[in-house]
Formats: sequence, C-alpha cells, structure tokens
Amino acid sequence: MSRFEITAQPLTAEAFAPFGDVLDCAGAPDKMINAGLCGRYHDRARLDFGDGRAGVSLFKAEPRSLPYTLDLLERHPDGSQCFVPMSEHGFLVTVAPDDGGTPGQPLAFVSAPGQAINLHRGTWHGVLTPLHDPGLFAVIDRIGDGANLEEVRLDPVWTVRA
Repeated sequence: MSRFEITAQPLTAEAFAPFGDVLDCAGAPDKMINAGLCGRYHDRARLDFGDGRAGVSLFKAEPRSLPYTLDLLERHPDGSQCFVPMSEHGFLVTVAPDDGGTPGQPLAFVSAPGQAINLHRGTWHGVLTPLHDPGLFAVIDRIGDGANLEEVRLDPVWTVRA
C-alpha cells in the first residue's frame, strides 16, 4: 500500500468516537415504549450548534465505488451534522483529525446497513459517499446565517480501498 492509500475499516462506535457518534440499535433498548412494541435507543447523537437551529434536509447523492479517490475534505465549524441513510445500504465515511487548522491523515470507514453517523462540530470529513443507489439520506444539521463550511482540496489525493 502506498503512502496515500487508506484501507476502509468497519464502522464501530469506538473507532469513530474521536470524530462523532455511530447511531445504531446495538444492545438492548434503553426503554420499551408503545405498549411494549417499540424499543427506544435514547439520545444516540450529540447534536451541537453554535447558533441557528437544527433542521432536517434530504440529500440525494450519486453512488460511488471502491477504490475511491478522496480529493476533498470539509468541515462545519458552527454545527454537527448527522447523516441517516434512508435505505438499507452501507456508505463510505472519510474523516481526518484536525492538524493546526488543516486536515491530518484521513481515515475511512464503511458503515453496516442500519448504521447512521453524527459528525461532531468542526470534524474534517469527506463528501457524502453512498456505495449503492438510491443514495438518499436524511441530514440533521445547522440552519442559520453565516458561512458554516470550510473546504480543503487534497494534493496529493488519497485512494480509499476496501
């Protein structure tokens, strides 16, 4: 593997913790509701907005495939961003630690069906990268005034492999 290649690993709460939250129904529900017919997995994401309000938008992204060329990272300094797939397909998640205001070495994860993610405020991440059609996601993020996007083009680019 070359210096600018990443091997995508399975998405786990432990590995992803420095960047955000993994939302899934792992373990027993926190509480049974609806006359015992529904398990509630309570408070799975730390939503964090500097100002503005939480909003729900729908994103429809074109599917990509592995190997994938990672050439752009972005972050949102004023709010967290939660991606909930609206299909039973996994998706590629690329993130990087902050290194003095620029992205550090990226990491890549592949989610399992039924997993969603919440990126902490200010986390460097790649663009929405579904691996299958329809590429439809509900996104909970900050709605408010002012710019909430920083982008960095990567040079050299990174290759993400399965």
